[in-house]
Amino acid sequence: MIRKIIEIDQDKCNGCGACAAACHEGAIAMVDGKAQLMRDDYCDGLGDCLPACPTGAITFVEREAAAYDAAAVQAAQAGRQAEPLPCGCPGTQSRALKPDAAIQTEPAARAHAASRLGQWPVQIKLAPVNAPYFKDAKLLIAADCTAYAYGNFHEDFIAGRVTLIGCPKLDSVDYAEKLTEILRHNDIKSVTVVRMEVPCCGGIELAAKRALQESGKLIPWQVVTISCDGRIVERS
Repeated sequence: MIRKIIEIDQDKCNGCGACAAACHEGAIAMVDGKAQLMRDDYCDGLGDCLPACPTGAITFVEREAAAYDAAAVQAAQAGRQAEPLPCGCPGTQSRALKPDAAIQTEPAARAHAASRLGQWPVQIKLAPVNAPYFKDAKLLIAADCTAYAYGNFHEDFIAGRVTLIGCPKLDSVDYAEKLTEILRHNDIKSVTVVRMEVPCCGGIELAAKRALQESGKLIPWQVVTISCDGRIVERS
């Protein structure tokens, strides 16, 4: 059938992943660092992805395409929600850490900065929604490259916060849905988003903003942008 459907200009796409995060139907995925329409029948033609694109790479066209299949979309979404954590890996088990104790017991001869991480796991997609450490927490949502670029990341950002990290360019998941559930079901005191200055990092900022809006709560928040050479270039 001829119908309205999205088209993605690969030359304009910067790989930020914002469109994939905004597409609730899962029609868009990141492939080799670029957004692609994976299935015509998953695209409802409503264009939630258009305003999310910072480069104007997405437009509407009318062409021959399979009809939108709402039942197939719902089945795929249900399947993704039912997926267990990978392999039952012990590394995914939720636990609280004691960074202050680690600092006190560190041998004086080894004068290096101790970890200030207060919980595990840290990956957004692995974090349990109702973990006890979210109670009254100050939440840090960080692009995973930021800790490598900014030398004092543990002291300036992780200390005193619950840390969640992700990469919107490489992870083919919608962070906004998970973050919304965490904000909605826990008493989060504040949210700090730390991202890199590169365009693809806009995806994690967008996901956090969507989660804050959709949670229905008024939570103080800020965005900190780190340069590739490790400087704070913006706070907003």
